[in-house]
Amino acid sequence: MVKVLIADDDDKLLRMLRRTLTYECFEVVTASDGQQALDAVATHHPDVIVLDWLMPGLDGVQVTERLRAQRDPTPILMLTARDAIEDRVEGLESGADDYLVKPFAPVELVARLHALLRRVQVDDQEQPLRYLDLSLDPTTRETRRNTRAFDLTPTEFELLRYLMRHPRQVLTREAILQEVWGYDFGGDDNVIEVYIGYLRKKTEAGGEARLIQTVRGVGYVLREV
Repeated sequence: MVKVLIADDDDKLLRMLRRTLTYECFEVVTASDGQQALDAVATHHPDVIVLDWLMPGLDGVQVTERLRAQRDPTPILMLTARDAIEDRVEGLESGADDYLVKPFAPVELVARLHALLRRVQVDDQEQPLRYLDLSLDPTTRETRRNTRAFDLTPTEFELLRYLMRHPRQVLTREAILQEVWGYDFGGDDNVIEVYIGYLRKKTEAGGEARLIQTVRGVGYVLREV
């Protein structure tokens, strides 16, 4: 059974989500503030985390930053009433994998969680991918540039894997959203730019040449300049 941690200081919402996700066959662990969320992660080791942005004490962004600093790769869905693009970007830049604006339909939250979980599923039959000096192993989830290893969050990993499955092929933003996120963002593809930026930073951290190129007005492609 998949274990989900829900951290939110709204008791009514917490109870509703517990009922909904229990009905959907999730094992549910709850927390009402940021510190409780960190303690629950250490104790229960959830498969996926739902964090409210505005919690007392440590907020959702701070919790996410602490988990990522500990190299915890657990997928994180951020809940918030803040729906501006800059807010979404800030949440994602903290290390969250997805962002859901309140109020939301429970069915959408369930769909988002299943999409997140698909990103961390291991396919033992998939062979390691390589493009020039960039390599990715879907089984061990190891990524390297030459001999330099670097860590990726689940969403970063899935995006890089998609690019590496189609080297030198221009991938549209719409195709990337569908393949990596698995649902429609309502036309807002800023999230792709954020994650492409993450990948460029990590794949070029040792001074290596850029491999992820922007095709203006279309999308992105993995190729040499």
